[in-house]
Amino acid sequence: MPQIPEKIHELTVGQLAARSGAAVSALHFYESKGLISSRRTAGNQRRYHRDTLRRVAFVRAAQRVGIPLATVREALAELPEERTPTREDWARLSEAWRAELDERIRQLNRLRDHLTDCIGCGCLSLATCVLSNPDDAFGERASGSRLLVERKKGRG
Repeated sequence: MPQIPEKIHELTVGQLAARSGAAVSALHFYESKGLISSRRTAGNQRRYHRDTLRRVAFVRAAQRVGIPLATVREALAELPEERTPTREDWARLSEAWRAELDERIRQLNRLRDHLTDCIGCGCLSLATCVLSNPDDAFGERASGSRLLVERKKGRG
């Protein structure tokens, strides 16, 4: 991994990509979504403050666990500008996501445990289907695409 001398306080997009492991296109995307920011040089080149490395690491970690980018942007907006976020900053922000992650883990465990019951049923509206439609009220009347046919007939 390329090292950045301590005296360098700004990074080019290429340096940021090399250090963070994110593609240049991903960095541009993050910037377009307000997750990171840069300043432009007189030659219109992007320059990123060193603290952007930690912000990119945070974004990528959040993405890996499925946190929506809008949620990540809201969290990053709480961080101070021009200061490298501390371990305490990250702990505070990530704590807010713990309940959401716990719920996702619970749902994934449920999916794993009931997946073989669902494969091959076709309609995905069986009364016993605990995965795709656990509170299926329409399944008692009809299953699968018949419900859509009934709705279309009702319109015409």
